[in-house]
Parts: sequence; C-alpha cells; structure tokens
Amino acid sequence: MNDRTKTPERSTFPLPLSSVTGSGARKPGAPAPVATPQTATQNAARAVGGAQPPRAPQPGPKLPGYAMPAASSAPAAQRSDLMATEAIRRAMVARVAGQGVRDRVVLAALEAVPRHLFIEPALSGQAYIDASLPIGHNQTISQPYIVARMIEAMREGKGSMARVLEIGTGCGYQAAVLAQVAGDVYSIERIKPLHELAKANLRPLRLPNLRLHYGDGMLGLAQAAPFDGIILAAAGMEVPRALLEQLAIGARLVAPVGGQVQHLQRITRTAKSEWTSETLEACHFVPLRPGIA
Repeated sequence: MNDRTKTPERSTFPLPLSSVTGSGARKPGAPAPVATPQTATQNAARAVGGAQPPRAPQPGPKLPGYAMPAASSAPAAQRSDLMATEAIRRAMVARVAGQGVRDRVVLAALEAVPRHLFIEPALSGQAYIDASLPIGHNQTISQPYIVARMIEAMREGKGSMARVLEIGTGCGYQAAVLAQVAGDVYSIERIKPLHELAKANLRPLRLPNLRLHYGDGMLGLAQAAPFDGIILAAAGMEVPRALLEQLAIGARLVAPVGGQVQHLQRITRTAKSEWTSETLEACHFVPLRPGIA
C-alpha cells in the first residue's frame, strides 16, 4: 500500500463529497471470483501451498468460547473439516496481506475470527473469498480486505486502542474482529432483525469487551464517548457531525463517503474544533441511513 496518496487538509465539517474524490486515491484489488462449496476448499488448498505474503501474520488470539476440540477426542472427519476451515482462513489472510495490509495485529485478528459463523449456511462455501456477501435486509458483510484495511487505517501509528465505536453492526463479523484489537468495542445497528442476528452470531464467541446497541448510528453513542477510533460500515454524502464530536483528540474515524462514487476517508481530530482529512482509496458500501428500522 505504498502508493496510497494522502491529502491532509484542515476541513470544515460536515465534509462534502468533493473533499474525498482526490485523483490519487488507491484502488483495492479486484475481488476474487465467487467460489462454490465444491471449489472453495480446493482453491484455498492451492493458495496455502503458494507464495506467502511479505510479512506473515502472527498466530491469532484465542477467542473465548470458541475452543477447538482436542485432536484425540474428535472424530477423524470432524478434525479434517476443522483443518480445512483453518487452512481456508489462513489462505484468506494471506490474500489480504498480499493486497497490502501490513498490520500484524489486524491480520492476526482476521485469522482468529471464524467468518463462516456469520454467513448463511447456503453461502458457507463462499465465506472466505474476498467479496461482500448478502446478509438480508439489503445489507452485506464486507469483504475481508476492506474490513482489514479500515481497521489498519484507524490503528496506523497507534498502539493499543482502549475504546472503539462501529456504526453498522450488520451480522457482527467486523465487530468480532475489532474486539481482537481494542479494549472495548461498541457497535450500533439500526435494523432490529440484524441487531438480533448479530447477537445470535456473536453469542457463542462470548466476547466480554463487545457491546451491541440498537439505535441510530448517525447519532453515535455519546454516553460512551470519547472514542479512540470510529469505523462506519455504510456510506453517506458526508460524515455526521455527532460522530466527529465523539472522537478523542488525536483519534481517527474511517468511513466510506459518497454516492455512486465512494472513497474511504480517514479523519483525525487534531483539536477541540479541528480535524484533518485524508482520502485513501475507492470503495463501495451500502448507504448510511438515519433512524431505526
């Protein structure tokens, strides 16, 4: 990701679309073709056997409540399925690293979270391809690369992050990844059935530092502010002022901004009433909407 262009400037908020359509924005790698349940394991096996990324991720953190069965007690078929799933997930992380994500903490978090648990069983064969997938209610689970890229952009140059806010819980996958890299994670979802879906998906993982909220994400979560980082999983024409106000000084917000043409934007709060903005790369997200549903 060395060719990423940054266009820091002092900005007046809310930010207009024109502030994020710089010509030097970097484009993400093309998504992999859709796999079928029959080909996913074969493709992953080939990827695992291929070249490794420049900087391999460290072993991922262990998720409480997601203990792997002991090899001696699990049936051979179950152990084989488990090994295949782990290999596919490692291959996914290798692809993400190959696309330029370098933050080892983020890569380890991506490897730790079982993405297939957040996807409908009918799509489980596509759980680890680098593509967004439908989760119902005209919403999607973001592609692994963009999840990693946004978290990396939020963390860049920082150490530990005590408190992070996510706007748009969806099925809960990105929230689970965030829970591996931050002390406390707050996630807001405006669509009630998705809020309930995320709770069901996340319950087996028993993540004690993750708190889900049902409400209007454009308002943020003032009672838990300030945040060391904020990520938006939906695109608006501008970044809501309420979210900018809930950033801690020196903290970053990463969000897709735009309509038909969208770009990832990173906003850093530099003082009480001052922010700088950077355009990162082109992207495509579902629309950011107010209210609850």
